[in-house]
Order: sequence, then C-alpha cells, then structure tokens
Amino acid sequence: MEAIKKVTKIDRAVVAKASLHQSKPALRRVAAYARVSTDSDEQFTSFEAQVDYYTRQIAANPDWTMVEVYTDEGITGTNTKKRDGFNRMITDALAGKIDLIITKSISRFARNTVDTLTAVRQLKDKGVEVYFEKDYIKHGTNP
Repeated sequence: MEAIKKVTKIDRAVVAKASLHQSKPALRRVAAYARVSTDSDEQFTSFEAQVDYYTRQIAANPDWTMVEVYTDEGITGTNTKKRDGFNRMITDALAGKIDLIITKSISRFARNTVDTLTAVRQLKDKGVEVYFEKDYIKHGTNP
C-alpha cells in the first residue's frame, strides 16, 4: 500500500504578509581614518583626496552606513596622545558606534607598533574590525 501524502496549500496573501515582517539586516556602521603628518600644500591635497576617497567608498557600498571620516592633519603618527581625531574614533568605536574602520595603511593608523597593537586589540575585543587597505590586512571578528 502506498502512503498518502498530505499537501498543504499556503495562500499567497499569507506569504506576502509574512515577508513584510522580515527585517532587513542592519547596515554596517563604517568609519574611515585619514591623516597627514605635515601642513604642506602637497600633503593637504593628499589629505583632501583621502577624505573624498573614503566618503565615496563608504557611500557606494549598499551594506554600509557612514559614521564619519575621522581626521588628523599636520600630526605625526608616532604618538597617539595628540591625535584628537584618532582618539575620538577609538572612543566612538569602543562605545559601540562603529563596526568597521578603514584606513589607507598601518602607517596612517599609527607609526608606533605598541599604539597600533593596543588599539587593534581593544577594538577586536569590542567586535570592531579594522581594515588596512594598502597592506591588505583585516583585523577583527566580523565576517
């Protein structure tokens, strides 16, 4: 004897209504960091280019929302103490306002190895990813 198969018809209106209640995945909150070490005209052009590049890059990704392009102009990267933009970015990230930080390179982020490792470890512990574009290095816990 063959088993009788039961088929349940689901009304199209029920399916449509259910799909309306599904939420979209949250956008990743993305920040960028740009820094130049001198106030020279040549560096200023580089600084403007970095800010423009990251603003356009973040806006172009439909899965991202812009937090801010944090900046420090005319500030050396050897010490983070006087880098207000950098410190504000780290504070915001640790407060849960940022999911991903992108920057040109490790040397733009910090020239001091201890400062770099300390910041990246703190961010990683909070689930914040850091991506160094030029170096093709990604640190963090998010996919």
